[in-house]
Amino acid sequence: MRRRTIKDDGPDPIDKYVGSRVRARRVGLRISQTKLGEAIGVTFQQVQKYENGTNRIGASNLYKISKTLGVEVSFFYEGVENLEDSGIGNLNLSDIPQAPFEQDPMSSREAIELMHNFYRVQDEEVRKRLSQFVKTLAHSSS
Repeated sequence: MRRRTIKDDGPDPIDKYVGSRVRARRVGLRISQTKLGEAIGVTFQQVQKYENGTNRIGASNLYKISKTLGVEVSFFYEGVENLEDSGIGNLNLSDIPQAPFEQDPMSSREAIELMHNFYRVQDEEVRKRLSQFVKTLAHSSS
C-alpha cells in the first residue's frame, strides 16, 4: 500500500477537520493567530498551516492548543466520524449514515459566533440542554 502524500492528494481530511475546529475555537474566543502561536511556541504562519490542514498538528502542540483555547484535546475530533470520502470509511466509526456538507459548516461566521456564545454559557447543564434543543430543531425540519 502506497503512502499518501499532500502533494498527490492534498491535506488529509482529518487534518483539515481538526484544523477547522482549532480555527473555529480560536476565532470564537477572539484570539489572533499570532497570540495562539506565541502561546504554543510557533509562528502565526504555522498556525495558518495547522488551521488549513496543510501541516499536521503534533500531539504536543495539539495539547498546548487545547490548554490555550480551554478545551479538551477530544474537542478537536468531535464529529470527525461524519467525514465523507475521507478514506476512513472502512474503520466503521459510525453506523449511522450522515448527509455530506457542501462546505465545512464550521467555517461560517455564523457558526463561529454560535459556538463562541455557546461556550460563554457557564452552566454545563444549560449547555447540554441548549445542545439538545438545537439537535431537536435540526431533526424537526427533516
